[in-house]
Amino acid sequence: MKLLRSVVTLAVAASSLAGVAAAQDKARPDIRFNRWQEDWSVLADPAVPREPMDALKYIPLSASDPKTYLSFGLNVRERFETNNAPNFGVGGSRNLNYLLSRTELHADLRLGPFQLFAQIQSDFAPWKTTLTPVDANYLDLEQGFIALVEPLGPGTLKLRLGRQQMAFDLQRFVAVRDGPNVRQSFDAAWADYEIGPWRFIGFYSQPVQTLRPYPFDDYSSGQQTFSGLRIERQLGENIGLAAYYARFTQDGARYLTASGNERRDIFDVHFAGTLGGFDWDGEAMAQLGAIGSKDIRAWYLGAIAGYTFKEVTWSPRLGLQFDIASGNSDPVGGTLGTFNPLFPNGYYFALAGYTGFPNTIHLKPSLTVHPTPASRLMLAVAPQWRQTTADAVYSQPNVPVPGTAGQPDGYTGTYFHLRLDWALTHNLSFAVEAVHFAVGDVIRRAGGRDGDYIGVQLAFGW
Repeated sequence: MKLLRSVVTLAVAASSLAGVAAAQDKARPDIRFNRWQEDWSVLADPAVPREPMDALKYIPLSASDPKTYLSFGLNVRERFETNNAPNFGVGGSRNLNYLLSRTELHADLRLGPFQLFAQIQSDFAPWKTTLTPVDANYLDLEQGFIALVEPLGPGTLKLRLGRQQMAFDLQRFVAVRDGPNVRQSFDAAWADYEIGPWRFIGFYSQPVQTLRPYPFDDYSSGQQTFSGLRIERQLGENIGLAAYYARFTQDGARYLTASGNERRDIFDVHFAGTLGGFDWDGEAMAQLGAIGSKDIRAWYLGAIAGYTFKEVTWSPRLGLQFDIASGNSDPVGGTLGTFNPLFPNGYYFALAGYTGFPNTIHLKPSLTVHPTPASRLMLAVAPQWRQTTADAVYSQPNVPVPGTAGQPDGYTGTYFHLRLDWALTHNLSFAVEAVHFAVGDVIRRAGGRDGDYIGVQLAFGW
């Protein structure tokens, strides 16, 4: 751990020496969300301006092939959160003020068409009184895979085998889970073939379960699996259509009115793009299957759309988000209708985590402006209802709020949402998010109360 913290200190010092001029140098790779997608072989060109510690960003291993190299990198994210009503205060939750600290260190080895990528994580949550699997993971392997990229016929074949992260589309349901402290990894085999505007994907995975007591004790097993086939098609430069079938299995699953081995067949369609000042992202999902003796019939429909006034000062964007996901409308019948959000990203609604996808109707108009080219400010208000009063109100990711199932009043409440993102340099960013959730009567009768959340974040990548 001391080694990780020392590397953090050195990296931050290196960043401060780099300066803004180097940060805006377009010849250098950007720090990517997925660090394994970066290509640091550009540093083989002596004309590319150097930054401190570049000797560790690009270590050539072949005099004749600049694409054969070893690279190291680092991510640090520190977020202070205060939340006066986790789970709306039901169950006696009290005021919480805590830190979410994430450190990731990776090594990337490129050998011709092969790539070996390894990333370790160290995640702490000082002062947080109740730790969940997404809060802390003291030291473990976050990713460790071998990949192959090779031309095959008129297209390109890409293979990955090992522990890895994956995400689809807007990350509503298959996500890296970057919002919480511990990201979601999968022990998986992944294959995709890209040819022209088409991309074909197949994968089998066992989601990684997070443990804390000992280093490198995370595991996966056949008790939970996620596998599927996906097709993507580019319809234009900025317009895409995708569809996939997936199979989700989980032994010993428990819902309010059903328990047993869960088997879900998932059918998903996604359509997104931009045209002129308009942007949109829509998705629909159907879930069929069984859990114990009950059939599963669940669904989701949602979209985010907006228009940006590019010629107006601060480039304001007017947006509207709509989501509706099924709940269980017949608790005593033979069908479970509660939607399973699978592996959600944790910040699709808001980082506060007050509500999640199951049994919800969510409407969110918003205004986004850019006070500077490097900053973005979003203001929104979002009323919510239950899709059926027979089912509960759910907090993220799919935790029922006790005492709300089967109670009258479909109105859940309204939250007010503010978020500021500011890119300080090419590898250092700042964000602040504030949420006030005014609860409806169904939550108040269950012993809940209004919630206030503030999160302040600093993130660094090297």
